[in-house]
This record gives sequence, C-alpha cells and structure tokens, in this order.
Amino acid sequence: QVQLVESGGGLVQAGGSLRLSCAASGRTLSSYAMGWFRQAPGKEREFVAAISRNGASTYYADSVKGRFTISRDNAQTTVYLQMNSLKPEDTAVYYCAASVRSGIYNLDWKYNYWGQGTQVTVSS
Repeated sequence: QVQLVESGGGLVQAGGSLRLSCAASGRTLSSYAMGWFRQAPGKEREFVAAISRNGASTYYADSVKGRFTISRDNAQTTVYLQMNSLKPEDTAVYYCAASVRSGIYNLDWKYNYWGQGTQVTVSS
C-alpha cells in the first residue's frame, strides 16, 4: 500500500505560481509512474500531467502545456507539479496518483493509489 500526501495548494492571483508536492510515506516512488489530476466543482476529474518511472518521459494535458511542469525526485520520495501563469480555470482540487504499470498514462483508471488532494484557488 502506498500512502500519498499532497501539499502546496493555496490561494493565488491569476498569473501567479504554485508548486505542489506529492510525498509517499515510508517508501520510494521510483517503482511507480506518477500523475496529477484535478477536479473542479461540478466537473469530472481530469488529467493534468504524468511522468514515467525514471522521469525521462512526461505528458501534459493541452490546457496546461507550457505552463505546468511535472518532475520527480526519487531519492526524496517526492513528485512535484510546478504551476506557472495560473488562470482562474485552474481552480480545482489537485490529486497525485501512482501507477504500478510501467508506462505513462492520462487515464485515471490506470492508477492504483491516490492522495486526498490539495485545493488550488486562482483569483481573477
């Protein structure tokens, strides 16, 4: 069992930046492909970004491409989501997820473990 904990959310003005972190308690994340998803009020959960086990490959939703960067530090059991040029439409609860599969995925059902989420609010 992998327990994931997100942090770094908060309130920011449009155009600002936040960095989200996802940590695993008691183990390394090097064996897992990782992803970030988000869910806004009244909307379905959507894919944001993903990174392969070794960090060599990344994949982004079109809506965040060029603004968000996913990275990982396996030695510190942490995955990051750097969010720049934030827009009000980025407001959502952000979740990190871990997959035991070996690829890189934008589908939530391919992920086995989920954090509880962190709120990101972008004011206009």
